[in-house]
Amino acid sequence: MKLDSIDKRLIEALQHNAETPVAELADAVGLSQTSCWRRVQRLKDAGVLRASVMLVDRHQVNVGVTVFVSVRTSTHSQDWFDRFHAAVQAIPEVVEFYRMSGDVDYLLRVVVPDIAAYDQVYKRLIRDTQLSDVSSSFAMEELKFTTALPLSYV
Repeated sequence: MKLDSIDKRLIEALQHNAETPVAELADAVGLSQTSCWRRVQRLKDAGVLRASVMLVDRHQVNVGVTVFVSVRTSTHSQDWFDRFHAAVQAIPEVVEFYRMSGDVDYLLRVVVPDIAAYDQVYKRLIRDTQLSDVSSSFAMEELKFTTALPLSYV
């Protein structure tokens, strides 16, 4: 889908506040409310806008510790991957999960209240799949966090 400058401005505004009223969005981009609503619907239908969510303060819900988990495996079969993928999906503390290039095969971002809780996540992670190495790094301080994607490449 080709995005124009108005689409980009709409996306930018919605990334910062998905609850922005259509009237306010329309004013910001210079469209009528109806045209603005149609554009937003088109962006949703095209899959550009995938979901409207609320960001939760992780400290307020007692998951203030972030752990980055690097996983290496010597097994690369589809069967192994399916089991590992299912095991990771079943752990709600894993909030991001990536297959990587380079020395690390998979990278996970885990949120927990403390080290003891992470130890329980670790035990669930290694229980059902054969892993060569699991390395955990605890974030000391969050210096930048955003869910807004850069739109300069559109």
